[in-house]
Formats: sequence, structure tokens, C-alpha cells
Amino acid sequence: MKSVAFLALLGAAQAHYTFPKLSYNGAASAEWEFIRETTNHYSHGPVQDVNDSQLRCYELNPGTGASGIKTVTAGSSIAFPVDPSIQHPGPMHFYLAKVPSGNTAKTFSGEGNVWFKIYEEHPSVTDSGLVWSSNGATQVSVTIPSCVAPGDYLLRVEHIGLHSAGDKGGAQFYIGCAQLTVTGSGSKTFSGVSFPGAYSASDPGILINLYWPIPTSYKNPGPAPVKC
Repeated sequence: MKSVAFLALLGAAQAHYTFPKLSYNGAASAEWEFIRETTNHYSHGPVQDVNDSQLRCYELNPGTGASGIKTVTAGSSIAFPVDPSIQHPGPMHFYLAKVPSGNTAKTFSGEGNVWFKIYEEHPSVTDSGLVWSSNGATQVSVTIPSCVAPGDYLLRVEHIGLHSAGDKGGAQFYIGCAQLTVTGSGSKTFSGVSFPGAYSASDPGILINLYWPIPTSYKNPGPAPVKC
């Protein structure tokens, strides 16, 4: 019976995914070294309630933080290897949150209107439906805007699986938060949104049937990406 239960858990995990590592300048970190360990570390399952505090960083142990803070340069690219791969259609988003004075990237909870979007993925529209290039990816990456002010930040990676999003609560959120110190000559700070709070379960980019009628457009949830 234990073997059957293990195989069932393994099968469920293989259908989903996590973002346990950070890769910078071609070198990948250890698992959960700079990424806060997520609640779905073993199950790989998603968050599905947009009002759940887990939508922020999906932390297994809130308040603990990852062991390290990665120093990166504004304008450079950061990658997240995916375990095992992105297995559902839907958009990839990246958000930054500047850590306020008195905190570090390790201690900041990420609460408040602090998250600003730096990237959103748009699908191709085909006769058979919407197609996202991230589907099947084993690594995803984003460029830190060159204009952001130096300091500690949280970098939030989010992929939304929309294969079951025809009903409220069906969209699946796969999330991870990296702890960064950003260096550079930028000076911009940006207003932000909160998680939870940025999304509604009825947003057209979250409540959507990908299969019928076949959609001919897609509106990403949340704010537009900031621009330098």
C-alpha cells in the first residue's frame, strides 16, 4: 500500500512544477539557497485561491527566508531552472519588490503594495488556440530593469496554468521568490500591488476557457510591466 501511495504522489508531482534554483552568469545555485522554500517542495502542486497569502511567495515557513541573498547587477539576466518543466499552458510573470529600510531580502515578508511587474508573457494566437512559448520550458529567465535603484529586492516568478481555468478557482499558480541584492547606477523606484490583492478570481486572464469557444485574445492579470 505504501508503494501505491508513493507512486500516486510521484505521479501528481510529475504533473506540476517548482522553481527551486537560481542561475546567474551560467552558474546554478543549490536548491532553496536563494529561493524561499515553497510549500509545494514535494507535491509540486499549485496555489488556486487568489485570496490566499500563499499567493505571495508560497512559503513553507513564512518568516524564515532562504539562507542566502544573491548579488546581481541591474540590467543583467537571471534564470530559474524548472523542476521538472512547465507542463501547462499559460503566462509567465515576474515581479520585483523593493525591501524597505530596516529589513533585508531575507527578513522582508513581502507584505504591502510593494510588487511591481517587470515582465509578462503574451501568447501567439493560432487557429487551434492560444500558445505560450513557456510551455515545456525547463528554464525561464528575466532581465532586471537597468533603471531600478540599488538595494535588496524579492524577485517573484509566477506561472499560471490555465488548462482548468474555465471554472472559478481552476487556474493554477506556480510561484517562487528569490532574495536579491541589486547593484548598479539606477535610481527609479516604482509603486506596486499586493499579493494577495493584485488578482481577482474573475479576472479575464484567470477565469478563461482555453478550449471552447477558442479564445482569440488574452489579457494578462495584474498591472502592466514597468518601463525604464
